[in-house]
Amino acid sequence: MNSYRDALTLMRIPFSVYLMPVFWFALSVLEQAPVSRAIVVFLILHLLVYPASNGYNSYYDRDEGSIGGLRNPPKVNRQLMHLVLLFDVLAVVSAIVLSPLFAALVALYLLISKAYSYEGIRLKKYPIISTLVVTFFQGAFTFAMVQVGVGVTIADIMQWPNIGFAIVSTLFLCGSYPLTQVYQHEEDSRHGDTTLSLLLGITGTFVFAAISLLLGTVVLLGLYYRFGQWQNIIIFIVATAPVLYFFTSWTMGVHNNRAAANYDNTMRMNKISSVCISVAFICMLLFRHIYS
Repeated sequence: MNSYRDALTLMRIPFSVYLMPVFWFALSVLEQAPVSRAIVVFLILHLLVYPASNGYNSYYDRDEGSIGGLRNPPKVNRQLMHLVLLFDVLAVVSAIVLSPLFAALVALYLLISKAYSYEGIRLKKYPIISTLVVTFFQGAFTFAMVQVGVGVTIADIMQWPNIGFAIVSTLFLCGSYPLTQVYQHEEDSRHGDTTLSLLLGITGTFVFAAISLLLGTVVLLGLYYRFGQWQNIIIFIVATAPVLYFFTSWTMGVHNNRAAANYDNTMRMNKISSVCISVAFICMLLFRHIYS
């Protein structure tokens, strides 16, 4: 039982909360969505799909240092793969209840996430390709997958401005993704993985992140402005002010001392950005519900 307890720890279920903003973003741009279906989609993604991906990644990485959500991860064991496969099956079977298309998208996401770590493919070794794959599938693809799960048709998903919002989700992921790698340069180098952050260097990582996050914010606020959603502009600016403050402070700290690009600050950035951005989109949902 201790082996399965360690395996479950390595699936990092609490860490899934860091991917929560895409879910709320996808719902916030819809006129309406069935609450029951939205709850099921949330549970499938955050309790099954993301943990399965985390566990598979841990199984092949076998990191000895801190990883996302775990300062001192337990050693990888074969029970971890048992749980990964179980979660994979549960995710796809549960998704079928909502729709075959949603189940197919979930299955594709799980396969792509495995290609990221699997030693025979290991996209993680290729900084540009892995960045494009991760930011697309955790961003725009997941954005669309959530909407399919709650019953939106493909035709509606492919309409403007929905496509624009999906692109924004990828731009935000493009900004946050290299930041999650900035403290793992030594570990990644030991494994032979040239991540985007390792390629850019510490300073380059923060510059790249700042440009991507700024571009995503400009496009998002531009879309809100274009469609007269002034309340969303105000909500987003106010709710994400702590993110801007911490990121700016962290960047300045790293400029003065490279040691500030560490696990603790990376996790703080993840927590602050995840909570604040999620709060922004939840507030938009509530505003629409109250005033519709």
